[in-house]
Formats: sequence, structure tokens, C-alpha cells
Amino acid sequence: MPNNLLNNAAQLRQQVGDNLHDSIMEAIYADAAHIRDSVVTSTEHQPRLKFDQRLDQLLTSRRWGFLVMALLFMMVFWITIAGANIPSAFLGDLLTVRVYEGLHDLANTLHAPSWLSGLLIDGVYLATAWVIAVMLPPMAIFFPLFTLLEDFGYLPRVAFNLDRLFNKAGAHGKQSLSMMMGFGCNAAGVVATRIIDSPRERLIAILTNNFSICNGRWPTLILMATIFVASTAPIGIASFVAAMSVVTVAVLGILTALIVSGFLSRTWLKGEASVYSLELPPYRPPQIWRTLYTSLIDRTMIVLWRAIVMAAPAGAIIWLISNVDISGTPIAEHMVNLLNPLGILMGLNGVILVAYLVAIPANEIIIPTVLMLTLNISRSELAKRGVMLELDDNLAHKVLVEEGGWTVLTGINLMLFSLLHNPCSTTIMTIWKETKNARWTIASVAIPLTLGFAVTILTATIARLFGWA
Repeated sequence: MPNNLLNNAAQLRQQVGDNLHDSIMEAIYADAAHIRDSVVTSTEHQPRLKFDQRLDQLLTSRRWGFLVMALLFMMVFWITIAGANIPSAFLGDLLTVRVYEGLHDLANTLHAPSWLSGLLIDGVYLATAWVIAVMLPPMAIFFPLFTLLEDFGYLPRVAFNLDRLFNKAGAHGKQSLSMMMGFGCNAAGVVATRIIDSPRERLIAILTNNFSICNGRWPTLILMATIFVASTAPIGIASFVAAMSVVTVAVLGILTALIVSGFLSRTWLKGEASVYSLELPPYRPPQIWRTLYTSLIDRTMIVLWRAIVMAAPAGAIIWLISNVDISGTPIAEHMVNLLNPLGILMGLNGVILVAYLVAIPANEIIIPTVLMLTLNISRSELAKRGVMLELDDNLAHKVLVEEGGWTVLTGINLMLFSLLHNPCSTTIMTIWKETKNARWTIASVAIPLTLGFAVTILTATIARLFGWA
């Protein structure tokens, strides 16, 4: 009896094992057949491609991939620039007019000393207000759009398309992603280089991220294009020429990043570009709440806070150099006179160089500082000493051309210098935190600044030789 039970149990176990084995094998063959039908095509029978496969054929195509990428990012930039106009104007009016006047009224009611209200309100507060008004709306639009593309699964396709270009430059394909993030904010772009595993290639990405035009530089580019570049074209196409000039500067930034990456990979940071397996994730519907949290809290507010921390002391410095006199002349005017020969050699002027020097903490306050310094030095009654200004395009044109003596060369070279100049202090601080190396932090400042001086001097020299200036 026990033997019969043992035999029956053994037979049952074998039968179950055989059935389980067959089931597993059938499942494996079914999966293999499904994979084969999804990816293998033949001339006799072509299965209908899925939507994501058709989309990948377009987005990663050697013929159409770059065109789609350019159009898509141009649309993102256009939405960012155009969409930020109204909220920026609203915040500018609220913070730099209504709240600003309210603070002065409060200071007068409290009988605060004029120097104290000037330093705190005209200096610290106004600089901070300009940074918030100019920087917050573009970031609040750009970062969600960028995060949507990231969540959808498009950004790995961008890296796939640009991988060959960066590989030829001795850099990593993922550098394209950190570069795109830099168009919102260079500090965020530097942090985004963490996706690159190779320390050498990550350092290249960090040192070249400044060539992505951050949102703090867009106002300068747009104003110069509107006032000076548009004036060289017929009225009917002036706005189009101005817009294309801004896009051209952005493209020059990408080309400069590739050229500098190639130089670094063949000199200071020699090495072979690493080979990596780029997995293209499936397309996913974006998660709206996650996107808003990631873009607005993790990115926009953190970067904005860093900029505010840097802009507040910059405002105080701008007010002090405009109001403290040496031998009856403001310190700012002494600085302008000292830097004017170099500025003229670069096709710019001393006012612009002083503005970039004192506005290192935040690119957003460059134009208000330039307008303020121009009016103060010309002794214009339009501005009080040390108060940064934001004027409409027509009035800004009058101030810069009539009061400051600007030309088309000044506007064009300012666009180039805006692209090729040192990072803001927020980005410099971020580079230091990411590299923990003073040498590379200094290099991140020296490389673009050297290019900025060289390119503008060369452009100004050529313009003068041909009688264009």
C-alpha cells in the first residue's frame, strides 16, 4: 500500500512538472513571437507599426529629427518669451511701481533717513523686485514645458539625435539634456549634469553650460534686437529679422558649446568619449501634478531663491557706487571712465562693462542698470541717482542712442557679449558646489569671458575697417 502511494505521488509530481514546464515554454515562445511581430518586418508581410514606433521613426530620423527638434524647442522658447510678457509686466508694475512707491511712503511716514531708505528701497528692494519680475514668469513657463517633454519621453530622443555631434566633440550625448535645461537657468543646467556618469564628460558639460542662454539674458537680447537689429531691415520684415537674430544668437551658443567641448576634450580634459547604451523609454502621458511640483517647487522656486539671495547685495552695491562721491564724482562714473577705453575697443562702452560687473549676481538687472547709469552720467532728469529703470522700447531707444551714443554695432556686440560672458554668481556658486574645485570654478568664468572679449574686439575691428561703425 505505501509503495502504491509513493508511486502515485511520484507520477503526479512528474505530470505536474511536465505540465508546468510546458506552460512556461509556451509562455516564452508566445512572448518571443510577440516581440518578433513587433520589431521584425518582411517584404511579404509588414505588420502595422504601433503609434510610438511611427513617432520614433519621425523624431529620431536623420532627415527629420533635427528639424522637428528645432521647431519644437523654438515653440517652447516662443511660448516662454511671449507668455512671460504679460505676467512680467504685471509683476513689474506691482513690485517696482506700486509696492515701491508704498515703501517710500512708509519710509517718509516713519521719517527714515534718506540714505537708509535709498539703500534699502532703491537699492536692495528694487534689485530684488526686478529679478522676481523678470525671472519668475519665464521660469514658471519654461520649466513646466521642459518637464512635460521630459515626462513624455522626448528628451532621451533629443540626446539620441545629438549624441553623434557631442561624441565628435569628445563629449557625452547626455550633455544635450543639461544644455537644454540651461536655457531656463544655467544653475539648473549645471545641476542637471549629474545624469552624466563620466566625471570628465560631466566637467565638460559644466564648463560649457553657460553658452545656453538663460532666461535672465533674454530681455537684453530681445531689447537689442528690437531697437538696433530691426532698424537695419525694412519695416515690413523688421520684427521677423529681430526674432531671427535672437534665434541666431541661441544657435551660436549651441555651436560654441560644441567647439569649446571639442577643445577641452583634446587639451585639458583629454579622453575618449564614453560609449553608453541609451534606452528610449516608452512614451507616457504626463502627470500634471507631478510636473507642476517638480518644475515649480524643485526647480523654479529654488533657482529663484538663489538669484534673490545674490541680487539683494548687488542692488545695495549699485546704489552705493551711484550715490557715494569721490572728489565730487560718483564712484560709478569713475568706474565708467576707467573702463570706457576697453569698452570702446570691444564696440561697447564703459557703462555696459560696469553694469555687467556690478550685476554679476543676476543678469536680470543688466538693462535697468545700464539705463540708470546712462541717465545718471548724462545728468538726465529722467532718473534719480541709483534707481534702476525699466523703460518701454521707444524711450529706451531714445535714452541709449541720444543720451548714451549707442550705435547698431553697440547693440549687436552687446548681444554677442550677453552670450559670451561670465556666469552669474548663482551659477558660479552652483559650479563650486558641484565640482568642489576652485580651479575649474575659475575656468568656468575665464573661458566664456575670454571668448566674449575676443569676439567683440574682433567684430568691432572688422566693422571699423569696413566703415560699418
